[in-house]
Amino acid sequence: MRPTDNSPVDLVTIDTALAEFVARQRARWAGVHPELDGFVDAAADFVADGKRMRPLFCLAGWRAATGAHNAAPAPRAVVTAAASWEWLQGSALVHDDLMDASDTRRGRPSVHRAFERRHRDEGRVGDPAGFGAGAAILLGDLMLSWSDEMLRHAADIDPDLTAGPGAARLARAFAVLDTCKTEVTFGQYLDVAAQTRAEVDADAAMLVVRLKTAKYTIERPLHLGAVLGGADDDLLERLSAVAMPLGSAFQLRDDVLGVFGDPATTGKPAGDDLREGKRTLLIARAMARLSTDDAARLSDMLGTSAGVTAAAELVRSSGALQDVEAEIDRCAAQATGALTALPAVAQETLAPLIDRAVRRDR
Repeated sequence: MRPTDNSPVDLVTIDTALAEFVARQRARWAGVHPELDGFVDAAADFVADGKRMRPLFCLAGWRAATGAHNAAPAPRAVVTAAASWEWLQGSALVHDDLMDASDTRRGRPSVHRAFERRHRDEGRVGDPAGFGAGAAILLGDLMLSWSDEMLRHAADIDPDLTAGPGAARLARAFAVLDTCKTEVTFGQYLDVAAQTRAEVDADAAMLVVRLKTAKYTIERPLHLGAVLGGADDDLLERLSAVAMPLGSAFQLRDDVLGVFGDPATTGKPAGDDLREGKRTLLIARAMARLSTDDAARLSDMLGTSAGVTAAAELVRSSGALQDVEAEIDRCAAQATGALTALPAVAQETLAPLIDRAVRRDR
């Protein structure tokens, strides 16, 4: 599902940039081996229907730095740089689904399951699950590589990014991307490590939120676009003041959907976070509110397929859902308040994205 209430000009150009990049990859690698055609198809299909949140925030950062309004298309090089975030997101999701043993993504088989099914359908030899896992790891790696390659392609489009101030801006953009990749990897590891501990720590859960989502989904895309637009450190700090609470609200909403979301809109089974044993703020708040016996029951059910409905009811009855909804509202209000310190065009661009990030149904 596409956001329909913000910057349709940018959405069209983002999709176009991705399609052009895939076409170049197909032309470059055509004829190497028929097997690779399906591999590239899988990468292209995976990013075909994303929400484009990170590219949109990236373009919002560029507009904040340059003062360009939504109605004016961004330069092709800047759109190309923004669209490169979709490959990083694709890589993260493919690897995340494999680590979480998720069967679905956006209502379709996850990548490792799709390749596993292909193995069976084509009557190949060997272990179907092993083939699916290996293919997913490699597809995620390919998309990670493509995120760098597509950002670098921005300089091929705009020669001004190869020398002088333009080259310095592109170098700053790559530094932002490098930092982001480290942050999201650290956040992902802390998330995985948390699932190996019996205790559920609210502070640890919020650190994962900041590293894995707030910085990766909102702050760093805003920063990358802003530095391409020539932003100074003061503007980056003001963007961060919006991004960090907004990113927290975004992930906390995701945590709520991971337990109580409708599969028809989330594309994931009901209670998937409970099944995966996610140690989120929602679970930490539930553990703190429940009686000792009920907290032990909830702990025993985390990370299992049995008792998902009962676990969700324990979370709901504890009052943790209301706590987290209040935290979402608080973070959203903080982000909206920080928006007033930005230029008018940035407020105009970011306001609908704030609403989309917090009130989304997917």
